[in-house]
Parts: sequence; structure tokens; C-alpha cells
Amino acid sequence: MSSPTTFPEWFGIEDKVALIVGGGYGMGETIAKHLARAGCHLVIADIIPERAEKVAADIRAMGRKAHAAIADMCDREAGVAALEKAEADLGGIDIMVSIVGEAAWVSFLDTTDEQWDLDMRRNVEGFWRCSQYVGRSIARREAQGGAILAIASVDGIQSSPMHAAYGVAKAGLISLVKTMAVELSPYGIRTNAIAPGTVKTPRSVERSPPGRHDRRAKEIGILLGRAATTEEIADAALFLVSDMSRYITGVTLPVDGGWMAARMDVKAFLPKEGEPWVRP
Repeated sequence: MSSPTTFPEWFGIEDKVALIVGGGYGMGETIAKHLARAGCHLVIADIIPERAEKVAADIRAMGRKAHAAIADMCDREAGVAALEKAEADLGGIDIMVSIVGEAAWVSFLDTTDEQWDLDMRRNVEGFWRCSQYVGRSIARREAQGGAILAIASVDGIQSSPMHAAYGVAKAGLISLVKTMAVELSPYGIRTNAIAPGTVKTPRSVERSPPGRHDRRAKEIGILLGRAATTEEIADAALFLVSDMSRYITGVTLPVDGGWMAARMDVKAFLPKEGEPWVRP
């Protein structure tokens, strides 16, 4: 099967500058390289310099421009400084995708203030700050629109057992996306979100026994019978930031293998009586 980026002219984003927040690893890296194949130049924002520099180097090897922006984007001052430097290097940012998140896997009754605050900061505040910077940049330049994409989660749409703070944060993110779609539409900026279900990211695969993701997907009722790959999330991301979705804004697209359609088995997340809880 041909890659969805085999024909970059289909997407209408050639030579656009795309910011990937959390682009140095896993899903963020995959999305960054998808957009590079579609013709974008990339700003790879990551808190770890080696990761950002490696992905930026890979993208330059693909024939596109790339800039590594090293900063914690939840820190407004550091984030603004890094993004101003990136725009001075590559030009104004047209597209933004935010991958950064945090999930405290703990019961509601045992969630601490620190875990709650960190989930809110990583999942909502960082996206808000980066989006505000990019929106202001596009408006100030009077550019011909742009696209902002949040990676949310099905846990922001349905119940989120054993990680309540994460579910609340992702629900807030989905609400923010809708409000941004309304307020940024006069500037031609489309704002959308993706809600993945269970995904085989490099980090989660490293932490799990072989085949666990796909077995778990079947157990909890995902219709397609397996977990998603990062490439499948990146396919949806490319669609939503490209001209192929130019009449779509304010939506959250589930990319969950039919999990929500099947009404997820909430009890499958809860520990059985007398047994310790194991993260799915």
C-alpha cells in the first residue's frame, strides 16, 4: 500500500512551517516525519535536546528544513523564547500539533494534589500557551490561515477509571479546542483534536510484555481487535492539518478502532477483588 504522503501535492501544505510540541520521540516524531514527507518544514519542540536534535537532523536528511526548539513549553517565558528563535530561523509558524501529555495511573481516592496539578499542566496548560503563541503569530502576520491540532484521548469523552485527572484534563482540552475554533475562525485558523484509544507507542511497548497491547485491545472490546500504531495516529493528524480537511474545524476525531462505538468495558479497567491493579 502506498504511504499517504506519496503524493504531497494532495495536502496543500508544502513549504508550510509546522510546530510539533513533543516532537522528539514516539508519536510526535512519527507525526513530524509525516508532515515533512507532505512538504512541511518542521519545528521540533522537546524538553530533551538530544531527542529534538536527532529528529531535526532526520528531517533535514529528508530534504526539508528543521529547527530544534529546546524548552519546556509549559513555561511561558522559555517557550516563547524558543518559538521566537524558531520563527527567526524558519519563518512564521502555520501549523501546530501538540503531543505532550501526562497520565497519573492511580485510583480517584488515591490521587494526590501533585498528580492532579501535573496532569492539568502537561495536558492543558502547555497546549494553551503554545496555541496562543501560534494564533497570535498568524494573526499578527495576517497569514492566510493555519491549523492547530491537539492530541486528546477517548478518556476525555468517556469515563476514565484509574486516571481521573487525565480524563478531566483531556475533556478540558476538547472543550478548549471548540472555543478556539470559534474565536480563531476570523483569522482562518482551524482547530481540531484527535482522540486516540490505546496506542502502541515506543515507551508503552518497552514497558509491556510482548503482544500485551493487542491482547488488551480485544479484552476491552476494541472492534478492530488491536491497538493503534503511531503511524495511524499520524495519518489522521496529517489529514486534519492539511487542506484535505479545509472545511473541518472544532471537531474531535476518535481514532480508536471502534472502541467507543462498542461501549468500552469499564470493568475491564478495575482490579479484581483480592488482586493488585495492573495498568492496561
